[in-house]
Amino acid sequence: MNNYLKFIKIDECSITPKYLQLTHAILQAIRKEEIKKNDILPSINELSILLATARNTVERAYKELKKMGLVTPIAGKGCFISATHFNNPIKILLLFNKLSLHKKIIYDAFAATLGNEVAIDFYIYNNDFNLFKKLVEEKADAYTKCVIIPHFTTCKEKGYALIDTIPKNKLVLMDKLADHITGDFTAVYENFETDLFNALEQLRPNLAKYHTLKIIFPENSYYSKKILCGFTNFCMKYAYNNQVINCIATEKIESGAVYITLMEDDLVILIEKVMEQELNVGKDIGVISYNETPLKKIILDGITTISTDFKMMGEKTAEFILANVTTHLAIPFSVTLRNSL
Repeated sequence: MNNYLKFIKIDECSITPKYLQLTHAILQAIRKEEIKKNDILPSINELSILLATARNTVERAYKELKKMGLVTPIAGKGCFISATHFNNPIKILLLFNKLSLHKKIIYDAFAATLGNEVAIDFYIYNNDFNLFKKLVEEKADAYTKCVIIPHFTTCKEKGYALIDTIPKNKLVLMDKLADHITGDFTAVYENFETDLFNALEQLRPNLAKYHTLKIIFPENSYYSKKILCGFTNFCMKYAYNNQVINCIATEKIESGAVYITLMEDDLVILIEKVMEQELNVGKDIGVISYNETPLKKIILDGITTISTDFKMMGEKTAEFILANVTTHLAIPFSVTLRNSL
């Protein structure tokens, strides 16, 4: 039985559900003829012990294989391989820079649109180039598609250069259209510069009572600097005093200013400072936050947000993969006006 551990493995670093990892590992072994027709797989209890994983994980994997018509249970013994012919599933290496609420929305929509027969191996590289490099170099060759959200806190150019080495027929970029990537590849992304400029234009009637616009953009931010281009272009066109704040923690909050936050941590610090200075949000100062979350409907009696349709981003990326389409699509944004402005 221990021989099965040569090709049936679970990667503890992957965020892909373990039962799907196990399902896809067995499919891969069948495809490579490491597991053959009429072979008997270990029982649920045996394989859960061998893999040091939950019994339910193995049970769910076997149920998936049974639904595909590949295995037949034998009471008390395990499952035997009753068929070895199946459509080769699309194998996707999915690399997110970090986990967040809106990343979860992207993932859920992406996975739901693809369905269970598509193999997704999901990893988080924490904005770290070295971890990203290790994952790409070790894994990319084995996948049909490499779907990447490309945000790095350091070594951005090296990150983009590495992405550029991935064959373009398998490369799919999500969320950000990275600079200097050549060739024909698929991208479903935010147009950061245009989105922020257009959002501020929509909010002009509400901005009129303020004299200064300030955007909190930490120096080590993984956000696109094109956001700053959209911000600067708007302020120049409409003659607003403006400032880029690198560290909100050391900033004295100024009455008559609108503060635009990108990161949730900075929003928390801003709110704390507003409360300390007993300022009235929506009158003394304005607050605009990037990316809609349920809490922003409630905090400070409602925070105005600028947000991309992340559900659409996940769905469209999956649809393009299923149709094997090479295209670029900028996902529309929305402005939600609330009492903070």
